[in-house]
Amino acid sequence: MQTVADPSARSRRVPAFVAALLTVAALAGCGAGPGDGTPDRDGTPSSARPTPPPVHAGFDYQIGGAYPPPDGVRVVSRDRGHSPAAGHYNICYVNGFQAQPDALDRWQRRHPELVLRTKGGKPVLDTDWNEALLDTSTAARRTALARIVGRWIDGCAKKGFQAVELDNLDSYERSGRRLTKADNVAFAALLTRRAHRSGLAAGQKNAQELLARRTTMGFDFAVTEECGQYKECGQYAKAYDNRVLDVEYTAKGLTAACRTWGERLSIVRRDLDVRPEGEDGHLYERC
Repeated sequence: MQTVADPSARSRRVPAFVAALLTVAALAGCGAGPGDGTPDRDGTPSSARPTPPPVHAGFDYQIGGAYPPPDGVRVVSRDRGHSPAAGHYNICYVNGFQAQPDALDRWQRRHPELVLRTKGGKPVLDTDWNEALLDTSTAARRTALARIVGRWIDGCAKKGFQAVELDNLDSYERSGRRLTKADNVAFAALLTRRAHRSGLAAGQKNAQELLARRTTMGFDFAVTEECGQYKECGQYAKAYDNRVLDVEYTAKGLTAACRTWGERLSIVRRDLDVRPEGEDGHLYERC
């Protein structure tokens, strides 16, 4: 999903005092979780793992531009170039596996070896969004990329975000078999480890086929696009114990998601370009 430049009516209500406690826990950047301090696979003590987003909370997806969150919203996702929304649980959008359209020239100048290329030397593109794929095919390149993307993740933490979503985990699907699932799984593990060290929970973005490897990758929750439309919400919900934030782009998708999952997951419908409030075409709906 392209974003800005680099740089339900609900019948079941939570009692007020419980909601307050949940809000405090959700807004803590690095709250204690279950565990006895034994390191998890990513090296982070389990008792120190960052707090993931609250379950079944009002959600808005603002990666195309920030604006005041609508009433009832508790969780907001914004591009890393923006600031978090005060008083909310904030997720920082990072395009971790592809280059933003306006950033390709910088990658070509500074790190040409980290851009995936055809045999003729041209960048391999995600043609839907005009984004060049980053080359995760070797351990050395993954390490080099993790240093760069890791600085972006650190920047999210310094701004006050509580979590990060790492987009285009499924870039191997657009690589012409130049990348494998294993390449991106290994790179994801490097990025989630960096996020946890920075005090951020890490969200898997799409790539339903990799859910069986979520422990290896180290993700804490999922951000999905159209899991209602494509009937995938149940798989994410099971894998992440309902810690799923779903974005739908069609009325049909929203209806499907809300009908089955509206009382368990965080679901929102946005316009495909995720325009900010006030711009023509802006769309925001919830269950």
